Amino acid sequence: MTQTGAEALVQQLEREGVRHVFGVPGVQLDHVLDALARSRAAGGPIEYIVARHEQGAAHMAEGYTRTTGRPGVCLVVPGPGVLNALPAVATGYACSTPMLCVAADIPAPLSGRGLGMLHELPDQDAALGSVTGWSARAERPERIPGLVREALTRARSGRPRPAALTIPADVLTARLEGPPPEAAPDPWTEAEAADPADPRTLAEIAEVLRTARRPLLYAGGGVLAARAAAELTALAEELSAPVVVSRNAGGAVPARHPLAFTTLAAPRLLPAADAVLAVGSRFVSPRGTALPTAPGATVALVNADPSDLGPPRRADLALCADARTALAGLRGALSGAPPPQRGDPLLERSRELGGWPPGELSEVRAECAGLLRGVEPQWSYVQALRAAVPDDGYLVNELTQVGYLAGVGYPVHTPGTFLTPGYQGTLGYGYPTALGVKAGHPDRAVVSLNGDGGFCWNLQELATARKYGLGVAAVVFNDSAYGNVRQIQADEFGGRFLGSELASPDFVRLAESFGVPGVRARTPDELTGALKEALTEQGPSLVEVPVGEMPSVWPLLLGGAPGSVRD
Repeated sequence: MTQTGAEALVQQLEREGVRHVFGVPGVQLDHVLDALARSRAAGGPIEYIVARHEQGAAHMAEGYTRTTGRPGVCLVVPGPGVLNALPAVATGYACSTPMLCVAADIPAPLSGRGLGMLHELPDQDAALGSVTGWSARAERPERIPGLVREALTRARSGRPRPAALTIPADVLTARLEGPPPEAAPDPWTEAEAADPADPRTLAEIAEVLRTARRPLLYAGGGVLAARAAAELTALAEELSAPVVVSRNAGGAVPARHPLAFTTLAAPRLLPAADAVLAVGSRFVSPRGTALPTAPGATVALVNADPSDLGPPRRADLALCADARTALAGLRGALSGAPPPQRGDPLLERSRELGGWPPGELSEVRAECAGLLRGVEPQWSYVQALRAAVPDDGYLVNELTQVGYLAGVGYPVHTPGTFLTPGYQGTLGYGYPTALGVKAGHPDRAVVSLNGDGGFCWNLQELATARKYGLGVAAVVFNDSAYGNVRQIQADEFGGRFLGSELASPDFVRLAESFGVPGVRARTPDELTGALKEALTEQGPSLVEVPVGEMPSVWPLLLGGAPGSVRD
């Protein structure tokens, strides 16, 4: 008996190693949900997690994909379902996340005719194409398996980015002509080798780093997307080169490592380096200008996206390559180079240069620590969070006053355990993203850091957390305002406040109304204790932290300090 398109979709997702699908049901997806239900009843591997909003579902898929390396899928109806999912898919685009968005559509014979069909959009494919690296439409059920395969392959090829597949409702109910396609290898477990990096450019970059007096590495989010933290750390150690780790690359070199620095150190270290290697970073400021380097320094850029290798950046050497491939190649080039012989000018130069003075790096580290200590009470709350979260626990950082400082002050000890929405700055992404992280890591601590404004965007997902026992501890700093907007209105517009003051709920009682235990912590010490207790809960929990107006952290982040680097 031949399959329907919906059955072929579910079967191919299973073949590709998909184990979680996040979504909101709707009439165009009825047959897909029935296929999932029948497969699950027969022992199928896919768990369907129903969210309370498509934005929440897509954020869950993005957080799941980013932290597990396995394919996370969001499944949405057309029209408003697709539009609701777009902010999360755009976040995946900014953060190089190879998630998959599967969207139903109105029946193909009615598409584009403007007949006012339920959930009809004038051009759904264009909407999805604007925030994905690849998108396609399945016009026949026979094409579904191959397009699912291509979507997941394209999503992680070159620079990882979300992929989208649109399937009209009539294609999901139609039956395949002939037998279903044969199963193919799972590309997520049999990882395809990345394209080799250009050996000549690798050798040139390696020579620059080997002969530099003060080599510096700058790591962006592409290092984590390529799972290249170990290669980065090894290269830094071989060169004795400090590494500036961007906010999107937390833990790429563990914070305790003597060569690891946050972007607070960039204004001191970048101008002092005579060779800079930027890996997996856009390496530009919020104003779209290149980060400042010494005029005589040699700058080498490595990125999987060729558009991130050109102007406005200054690059003496540019290599389009996956971060892991490039970093491993550089190590090989360095270790394989013959040592300079006596009388060789290179040997004499290396004796003169000597590398970074340890005292200088210590001074930079101390200066950065002093800058952090000067921002209170945010710094004490960042320390409180770090004291409660295990080294391998995840902190999903939101756009809030404590979160802004956490982006440059929270020590990340395990690669990829500090999540941001990248340059999208997607308000409200934090809590549902944390639920997706927890779905993929049920045995790891997961903490969601929120302000009261951002948390209210997706607080309905407390119901999802409770339904599936997703033990995320939500910390909500409540100042009854969009605090950043209020700060700007106070500083730049003479205190003419409009739209920044909020009527926030009692978050403890709100959590309890969802059946989620909640407590209130009024000091950093109370937060540490409450959060440690919350992380012992088997299910979700919430800690509300009432706070007043806080001093602006932006002079620290923007006042010449590339803590705001778009990475």
